Amino acid sequence: MNQPKKPPNPYSQSIKKEQDDLVVQYLPAVRAMAFRLRERLPSSVDVNDLISIGTEEAIKLSRRYDKEQNDSFWGYAKKRVYGSMLDFLRSLDTMSRSNRRLIKAVDHEINAYFGEHGKEPDDEYLAKALGEDIEKIAEARNSSMIVSLMPLNEQITVLSSEDTQERVEKDELLQIISDILSKFDEREQMIIQLYYFEELNLKEISSILDISESRISQIHKKLLTKIREKLGIDNG
Repeated sequence: MNQPKKPPNPYSQSIKKEQDDLVVQYLPAVRAMAFRLRERLPSSVDVNDLISIGTEEAIKLSRRYDKEQNDSFWGYAKKRVYGSMLDFLRSLDTMSRSNRRLIKAVDHEINAYFGEHGKEPDDEYLAKALGEDIEKIAEARNSSMIVSLMPLNEQITVLSSEDTQERVEKDELLQIISDILSKFDEREQMIIQLYYFEELNLKEISSILDISESRISQIHKKLLTKIREKLGIDNG
C-alpha cells in the first residue's frame, strides 16, 4: 500500500523561494563577471560555460546563505562564484606535460624577440623558430592566457614539477612578491595592480597607461620570473 504523500511544508517552500529570488536578483552580476573574465581569455573559452558554472555556484551558495551573518548575498558569494569559474578553467586540462614544455619554449622565444624588436612575434614566426605546428603554438599561447588568470602562487608552479606550497607559506610568498614589486618602477607596479586587483584586461591597461599590450605582458612575465628566481625554482 502506497504511503500518502506529505503535504508541502509552507515554511520550507517560502525559504526556497527566497533563495531562488536571491539567485535571480544577482544573475546579472554573475553574467557581468563571466563576460569580464571572458575578455581576458582566449576565444576558445565559451562565456556561456562560465555563466552556467557561476550560476550553479550561486544556487549552491543561496542554500547556505545566512542573512543574519552576512547582510549582502553578493558580498558573501562573489569570491566563491569567481573561484568556481577559475576551477572550471583549471579543469580544461590545457597544461599537459608536453604543453608545459612548449609554453616554456614559447615564452623564452617571445622574451628574446621582444628584447630585440620591442614587440611580440606572431604564431607563424614562433612555429618556424621552434619547429612546431602553428596550431600547437596557438594552443600553447591560449593555455598561457588561462594560466595568467590564476592566483600568483599557482602561476609560479604551473610550469614546474615542484610545489611552491611545500616550500613557502602563503604569507611568506606575499612578502616575497611585495619585496620584488618594491624594486619595480611606479608604472610597472601600477600595471600589476590594475591586472590582478582591478582585474582589467591588457587592452584596458594599455589604453589607461598608453603602453603596448606586449609590454604589459612582458612586465607580468618579469614578475613571475623574479618570484621563481627568489624561490629557487627553475624558470626553464
